[in-house]
Amino acid sequence: MKTESQNSRLERFGFLHERGSVHMARTMMLSELSSLLAYVSESSSASDSYARAIEEDNCLGKRTGHARSLSMKYLRALYALDPSKTVFRSLRYFWQRDPVGRPMTACLCAYVRDPILRTSAPFILKLTDGQLYSREVLEEYLDKQFPGRFSKATLTSTAQNLASTWTQSGHLAGRAKKIRLRATATSGSVAYALFLGFLTGARGEILFETEYTKLLDCSFEMAVELAQSASRRGWIVFKRVGNVIEVLFPNLLTEKEMEWIREQN
Repeated sequence: MKTESQNSRLERFGFLHERGSVHMARTMMLSELSSLLAYVSESSSASDSYARAIEEDNCLGKRTGHARSLSMKYLRALYALDPSKTVFRSLRYFWQRDPVGRPMTACLCAYVRDPILRTSAPFILKLTDGQLYSREVLEEYLDKQFPGRFSKATLTSTAQNLASTWTQSGHLAGRAKKIRLRATATSGSVAYALFLGFLTGARGEILFETEYTKLLDCSFEMAVELAQSASRRGWIVFKRVGNVIEVLFPNLLTEKEMEWIREQN
């Protein structure tokens, strides 16, 4: 459990710990995010470029101005859409370099910014490969985590949205009936998960044991192999001598962010 002080420091990087959740109204909106990042193709584009793309240019093809505004609100809540926020800027870095890993990378970013998505993760991850997912059981689980907070209708819609997100990320499969599947980890999504752990203060082998790497659905050995692949491509720096592991991210941090990292240490 992170302290309030730790949460405050992480919010500088773009982590969110607010009480609300996009999943009470939407999923992680992978299709909309994909369209938006294709339209605003420059990774250095300012935050207001994303607002113009959605609300003025209607790059998402929404029918009304209100729908455009809501889409902007929810996408910003999930992904920040601001290159000054470390979690979004690094999302774009791996998004461009690892297209296959985009669903998992988007899920990781949404995970650090949406509290109800985070709360649902242990429920999904504990399901065994091939096990039938139950919306009703997830509703009960959420109700226990947030006693008395949600009406029955809100619990149902939130559980449906969460199931859709976990389907988009590859952790579930199916439509009317969903089953648990092992999601697909890639070099980019592993590197992004390690980076998120690094921002929270994890180092060395512990980077492969964080809540973010658990979302990857892969073994320690596979994660190491994919991290080595990311290192060979120049995305991160991975070194291993015996049981000693060092992972660095020289391409992903500004000088100011490095100062924040040193303050944490």
